[in-house]
Amino acid sequence: MDCIFCNIVSGKIPVRKIHETFRSIAFLDAFPLTKGHTLVIPKTHCVKMQEMTESDNADLFETVRILTGKIERLAPSSLVVIHNGKESGQEIPHVHVHLIPRRQEDGVGPVHNMFTKKPTLNDNELADIVSILKNS
Repeated sequence: MDCIFCNIVSGKIPVRKIHETFRSIAFLDAFPLTKGHTLVIPKTHCVKMQEMTESDNADLFETVRILTGKIERLAPSSLVVIHNGKESGQEIPHVHVHLIPRRQEDGVGPVHNMFTKKPTLNDNELADIVSILKNS
């Protein structure tokens, strides 16, 4: 497997490391969207979040929680983003969390601005969705 994030974990690719635990590592994004844009990854290769172990998940999100406060030393707010699979925009098939410092003047706006084709759902469709999600 030739995963860029696995190569970072193994030390084959140098990064500007911010934080590291036994299960995760955080480093500055090589192509930042804002100053301080950071990635947090599990050290174990998983493409999607649901593939992670409970221990890896707990560690990853505790690291995200800790670093979010530090990211907000650079800007008043932050955006926490996970693309979970190719269709969602995931470019590197290894779980990673983007921590992006945000300012009002950065022009990005809320997540709802990302979607130009929003569904209109009736009560039956909404009930079907609830049923699928509850019973899965």
